[in-house]
Amino acid sequence: MSESLQGKVAVISGVGSGFAKATAELFAAKGCGLVVFDLNQVGLDATADVCRRAGAKVIAFRGDATQQSTFDRALQECLTGWDKVDFLINFAGGALKVAPIEEMDDAICHKIIDLNLMSTILSCRTFAPQLKKQQFGKIVNVSSVCDRRSWPGWSVYSAAKAAVNAFSKCLYTELRPHGVGVTLLVPGGSSTGFQAAAAGVKNFEWDESLAVRPEHFADMVYQTCALSRGGCVSEMVLIGLAQDISGF
Repeated sequence: MSESLQGKVAVISGVGSGFAKATAELFAAKGCGLVVFDLNQVGLDATADVCRRAGAKVIAFRGDATQQSTFDRALQECLTGWDKVDFLINFAGGALKVAPIEEMDDAICHKIIDLNLMSTILSCRTFAPQLKKQQFGKIVNVSSVCDRRSWPGWSVYSAAKAAVNAFSKCLYTELRPHGVGVTLLVPGGSSTGFQAAAAGVKNFEWDESLAVRPEHFADMVYQTCALSRGGCVSEMVLIGLAQDISGF
């Protein structure tokens, strides 16, 4: 059973590229209002323009997902523009650097943890009181196939994403009694802006016709958010047929 997204409102982070961009554009096409942000101003503006041309009401601002002030503003924009929030979708994240552990200094380790784990915690902590007050809403947090499989050089990023997994499962138990669902999205590798934003990551070399693409993730998040009240997808693992995940 699914519901229309017409008249709903979603907060989506990291919309300048990749999965978040595709999700914002799909939600806009379905009639959902949007509060979106990214540090990439050019990408943010391009996504917001597509969404507005689809007829959606869009509030877009340059924001850093590692800063509390970004989520404070996002919540206030929701309350001012719609007096509610239906969906909180935390896509912001990135590997930043992939290298042997001895090459990962304190600064880069903290940045990776802040961008992937702390951004999710800050977002959920900020919106939880409003979602509890409403007694409805859905949160989608994003982990990684690196949370499930192991590759050399990815240790710090993998640890941060595994923590997002544990955090999301605990958060589900906190919010479920208030009518709020929490979903963990576990993406496989995909050729997006992710590689360009991380030192040591090369473009994935595989058959792109079998690879998972941003629109696949957008569709899965849409299907989850469109579930009628009472249904919650606790976890989605979406991996392209092109990717070998048979390792440790």
